[in-house]
Amino acid sequence: MGCGWYGLALAKALVGKGFVIKGSTTSEKKLPLLRAAGIIPFLVDLTAHSMRYCAEFLKCDVLIIAVPPKTRSGMGEEYVPKLKHVIAAVINHQVKKVVLISSTGVYADVNQEVNESTSPQPDTPGGKVLLKAEELFKQQTEFKTAIIRFGGLVGPGRDPGRFFAGKKDVPNGMAPVNMLHLDDCIGVTEAILAKDAFSYIFNACTPHHPFKHLFYTHAAQRSGLPAPEFLHELKEWKIVNGSNVKTLLNYQYKVNNWFDWLKQDVL
Repeated sequence: MGCGWYGLALAKALVGKGFVIKGSTTSEKKLPLLRAAGIIPFLVDLTAHSMRYCAEFLKCDVLIIAVPPKTRSGMGEEYVPKLKHVIAAVINHQVKKVVLISSTGVYADVNQEVNESTSPQPDTPGGKVLLKAEELFKQQTEFKTAIIRFGGLVGPGRDPGRFFAGKKDVPNGMAPVNMLHLDDCIGVTEAILAKDAFSYIFNACTPHHPFKHLFYTHAAQRSGLPAPEFLHELKEWKIVNGSNVKTLLNYQYKVNNWFDWLKQDVL
């Protein structure tokens, strides 16, 4: 559900491994794109008031929900009501396994390392909405949910060199970064499916946390963009540890050193 930047890439990867994949979009124009990728396409119209969909879409073994809350565009308050409609449909169609995509934004910058056993105390509108959504799914007893909290996302179409290129006096330059490449978004999801690891939370974040000023300066230079200038200060920060990714999934990150990755020619 939701064939955006991550959802479409995941669907293509799973199709390549022989899975039968159904993919939803809100745009009729996108249906041929999904079909061309070997994905069985469906229109799903999800609002705070209703969910319009074809019942065939939810005849599945696992539902992966990759629907962003869109808090920055002012739609955050609609997110939990939308997901309540999804939960009702999941129960109605007796789907037994769900993967919910969330974010490490549920953790505030608490000046320490956090892991899956840390109680989140979100301090942003997006983080607060995502935590409410997580709690909603954790309360369900008629199906099992694996929750994946993605770090900051990079990869094709999301060049970190552009994030701060040319900016001056960027604050908190000594803070560690908590990032994740698209290849590892897909890899962690595939590992959960392969190991049937439901009813757990997974912090998916590359276990290499260079200083913000080093990471983004290198990224801008690699992309031929003006280097940003950071304030060499350490204010609020966090390091996100994905203990469950290591212990429960035994997953090995494809990108495990950001500076090695930045030396490559392609995203």
